[in-house]
Amino acid sequence: MIPTEDASARKREIEEKLKQEQETLSFIRENLEKSDQLTKGMVSILSSFESRLMQLENSIIPVHKQTENLQRLQENVDKTLSCMDHVISYYHVAKDTDRIIREGPTGRLDEYLACIAKIQKAVEYFQDNNPDSPELNTVKARFEKGKELLEAEFRSLLTRYSKPVPPILILDAISMDEELEVQEEVTLEHLPEAVLQDIICISGWLVEYGRNQDFMNVYFQIRSSQLDRSIKGLKDHFRKNSASSGILYSPAVQTKRKDTPTKKVPKRPGTIRKAQNLLKQYSQHGLDGKKGGSNLTPLEGKDDVLDIEIDSYIHCISAFVKLAQSEYALLTEIIPEHHQKKTFDSLIQEALDNLMLEGDNIVSAARRAIMRHDYSAVLTIFPILRHLKMSKSEFDSTLQGTAASTKNKLPTLITSMETIGAKALEEFADSIKARISSLRLQLCHHLAILFLQQLLDFHETAGAMLASQGRTSSSASSYSSEFSKRLLSTYICKVLGNLQLNLLSKSKVYEDSALSAIFLHNNYNYILKSLEKSDLIQLVTVTQKKAESSYRELIEQQIQTYQRSWLKVTEHLTDRNMPVFQPGTKLKDKERQVIKDKFKGFNDGLEELCKIQKVWAIPDKEQRDFIRQAQKKVVSEAYRAFLQRCANISFTKNPEKYHKYRPEQVEEMIERLFDTSA
Repeated sequence: MIPTEDASARKREIEEKLKQEQETLSFIRENLEKSDQLTKGMVSILSSFESRLMQLENSIIPVHKQTENLQRLQENVDKTLSCMDHVISYYHVAKDTDRIIREGPTGRLDEYLACIAKIQKAVEYFQDNNPDSPELNTVKARFEKGKELLEAEFRSLLTRYSKPVPPILILDAISMDEELEVQEEVTLEHLPEAVLQDIICISGWLVEYGRNQDFMNVYFQIRSSQLDRSIKGLKDHFRKNSASSGILYSPAVQTKRKDTPTKKVPKRPGTIRKAQNLLKQYSQHGLDGKKGGSNLTPLEGKDDVLDIEIDSYIHCISAFVKLAQSEYALLTEIIPEHHQKKTFDSLIQEALDNLMLEGDNIVSAARRAIMRHDYSAVLTIFPILRHLKMSKSEFDSTLQGTAASTKNKLPTLITSMETIGAKALEEFADSIKARISSLRLQLCHHLAILFLQQLLDFHETAGAMLASQGRTSSSASSYSSEFSKRLLSTYICKVLGNLQLNLLSKSKVYEDSALSAIFLHNNYNYILKSLEKSDLIQLVTVTQKKAESSYRELIEQQIQTYQRSWLKVTEHLTDRNMPVFQPGTKLKDKERQVIKDKFKGFNDGLEELCKIQKVWAIPDKEQRDFIRQAQKKVVSEAYRAFLQRCANISFTKNPEKYHKYRPEQVEEMIERLFDTSA
C-alpha cells in the first residue's frame, strides 16, 4: 500500500497542474475573443477602403483615357510635322547640294559622298512616292552628274599620281645583292596612301551605287600604260648607263649602302665578243703551222650593244614579273573580287605583248643569222632561254587565273627559242664538215671550240634544247637532266668528230707532210687543251670515256710524223756508204767525195729545214719546247757521233768548208725553230 502522506502530496500536485491548465485555457479563450473582435474591425476597414477605391477608380480612369488620347494626338502631330519637314527637305536637296556637286569631290571626298547619298535618297523617295514629279528628273540629273564627277575624279587621281617605277627601285626589287648581310625587301609603292584610300572609296561607291564598270577599264588602261613605261624606263636605263660604266648603280637606300652597285652586267662566256677577242689572239700565231693567218678586227662596240640588249631583256623579264605581282596586289584593293582576274589580264597585255614581241624579234634575228650560217647568233638565245625557263614557275604563278592565251605566251616563246636553238646546233655541227676556204676553215676550228665552250656554261639549257626536238608538251617533263646531259655530250662528240674530219681534209692541202703534221698537231693540241681548260672534257667523257687519251695519241702521231721530216738531214750522218779505212791510210778520191757529200747533204738539209720551219708556229710553249728538245737531242747526238767518226780523217784541204757548224750551233739553230717572235 501507498503511504497516506505520499498520496496527499500526489493529489496536491495534480490539483495544482489542473489549476494551471484551467488558467491557460481561460487565457486562450480571452485572446481568441479579442482576435475575433480585431478581425471584425479589420474586415470592416478593408470593406470601407475597397468601396472608396472603387469610387476613385470610377472617377480617375476616364480622365486618364482622355489624357492618353491627347498625348497620342500630340505625338501624331509631331510625327506629321517631322515627316513634312523630311519630305520638304527632298524638294530642297538639289538646291542644297548644287554648289558642292558643281565644285566636285577634289579635296573633300567625304563631304561629296555625303551629298551624293542625300541625292540618292531623294531619287528613291520620288520614285516611290511621286514618280511623275519634275523634282525626280532634277535629282536624277544631279545624281548622274555627281557620278560622272566621281568617275572623273577616279581617272584624275590615277592619272595624276600613277608614275612609272624608277629603274633603280626595279633593280633593287629584282636583284639579290650577296654582299649585303641583311636582305631588305623593296616595296614598290605605286600610289600615295591617302590617294589610294580615296581611290578605294570611289571604287567601292561606284560598284555599290554607281552600277558602273567603266572605271575598271579606266583603271587597267592607266595602270597598263604605267607598267609598260616602267619596263621601257628600265630598258633605257640600261642603254644609258651600261655602255659607259658596265655597272648599274642604285642609290635607293643611300643611308645603308652608299654607291653600292645593285646589279652588275653579267659577264656571260656566251658572248660573241669573247669569241672574237680570242680569235684576235690566235690570228697572231695561227693553228695551221704558219704565222699570221688572219686579220680579223673584233667588233667590240657592236657586241657591247648586243650584250646590253640581252641583259636588258633578261632584266625586263624579271621586272615584268615583279611589277605584275605588285600591280595585282594593288588591284585587289581597288577592283571587286569577281572582276580582278579579268582586269589584271587586260592590264598586263601591253607590257607582256611587247616583251614577247621583243623575244620573237630575237628569235627572228637568230633565224636570219642561221640562214647566213652565222651560228654564233644562237649564243644570244642561251642566256635568255635559261632565264625564261628559270622564271617560268614564277611567271605561271603570277599569271594564274588569266586567259589561256595569256598564259601560253611565255611557253610559246620558250618553244620557239628551243626550236631555233636546236636547229642552229644541228646545222652548226653539219657545217663543220663542209669544205670551205683556208681562212674560213681556220677560223671555223677556233669558233667551233669557242662555241662548245659556251655550251658548257649553258649545258642544261643546250641539253634541254636538244631534248626538246621530237617531244610533245605532255612528255616534256619526262626528260631528266641526266638524259639532257648525255644528249649534249653526244652532240659535242659529233662536233668534235666533224671537226677532226675537217682538219684531216684541210691538212691534205699542204704538200709538205711535216707542215701538215704541225697543222694537225696544233689543232689537236688546241682542242685537247681547250677541252681540259673549260672542263668540256668531263662532258665529253659522259659518252666517250677515252676521249682524252685518243687526242694524246693523235698528238703523238703528228709529232712522230714531223720528226720523220728530219730523216733527210740525219740520214747523211749514218754509216751508210761510209768508207772503211785504217788510221793513217790515205783515202781514195771516191771515198773523200762520199764524206764531202755527207757533210754537204747535212749542211744543206739543216739550213733548208731551219729556214722553212723557222717561220712555222707552235703556239703552245710547252709543246714547242718539247718538240725542239726532242729534235735537238736526236740531231745533236747523230751529228756528234758523225764528227767523232770523221775527226781523224783527212778528206779535204779546206775542212772549214764542210765542217760549217759546231754541235752547239746546230742546237741553237734548232732552238730557233717555230720562233714566233721573229
